[in-house]
Formats: sequence, structure tokens, C-alpha cells
Amino acid sequence: MQTPPEIAFHQFEPTEAVRAEVARQVERLERFSDRITSCRLKVSKTARRQQGDLFQVALRVAMPGHKDVVVDRAHGDSPEHEHAAVAIRDAFDAAVRQIEDAMRDLRGEVKAHGAPAHGKVVRFLAGEDCGFIETPDGREVYFHRNSVVDGDFDKLETGAEVRFVEELGEKGAQASAVHVVGKHHIH
Repeated sequence: MQTPPEIAFHQFEPTEAVRAEVARQVERLERFSDRITSCRLKVSKTARRQQGDLFQVALRVAMPGHKDVVVDRAHGDSPEHEHAAVAIRDAFDAAVRQIEDAMRDLRGEVKAHGAPAHGKVVRFLAGEDCGFIETPDGREVYFHRNSVVDGDFDKLETGAEVRFVEELGEKGAQASAVHVVGKHHIH
């Protein structure tokens, strides 16, 4: 980290165990990514209950070339967050997941999602809960009742327009996430 972490505790005096957990989590961030330039942590006691205190954790991690990673955890009545160290660990875990996403993004490893394929139902197999979709280039793609979204299999008819995700199955192309296209579909 280019700047020392800023750590603040509000409405309570942290124990040595809480301070040690913060130090462990900050060190974990530094090992996780050398792109982190700063880290601000604020731990607040938000409520006193019969069973114990509840804690809120606000964490901001800055990385160049990417928007800040922000975690703001208010834990309501979560009994496990009666312990400041648990609330702190949960907030840092959430930050690490966001940093992993940011690092993949910065490396260009973000998966591009193409437009769903489209076609029309050309036939059903008699007595079975499956059929075939014809694509605009004339290929046939198998689909099963379970791949039709929202239970719309029974609404399908030969000639119905659908959009779908094409995958490679054991016997060739097959469709998953089949959506019946409404009358407002734009070609």
C-alpha cells in the first residue's frame, strides 16, 4: 500500500484481538494485490442489545485504474456480528471478492456475453418433452422441456420464435435458457 491504512473505531474501545484481526486483514489485502494504494476502515458500534453489541463496518480500498472498492456492512440483528472481529472479517472478505473482480477486469479477463441466439421451433419429438429449434443459418438445435424458461414449454408451438443460449451437448448443439419471444421482438 502506498499510504498507511486509515483505521477508526467509533463508540467503543477495540480489544487487542480486534486490533490484531484488523492488522491480519490489512496484511491479507497487501498480499492479495500490489495495486492497492490506500485503505480506510471505520468500525462502529451501532446498537447495544441484551445479548451484545452490533457493529457496522465501512471499508474503502483504492486501486489505480479502477473505481474504489466499497464495502458498507450494517448487520441488523445478525448474532454473529455481535463480535467486532467477525464483522471486520466479513467486510474484508467482501472487499477481496470485489478486488478479485477488479483484477480480472484490469487484466481483460472479463467474460464477454454475446447476444442470445434466436430461431424458431421446427418440430417436437412425439411423446417426449423435447424438440428442435432452427437457427437462421439452417442448423437444428435440440432443446428439452427443462431448458425452457418460466415453464413455458407447453405454450410452445411449431413456428414459435425463441431466443436461447447455445451449448455443446453430448450429441451436438443444444439450447439452454430458451425464452419464448413476444410479439414485440425486434428483428
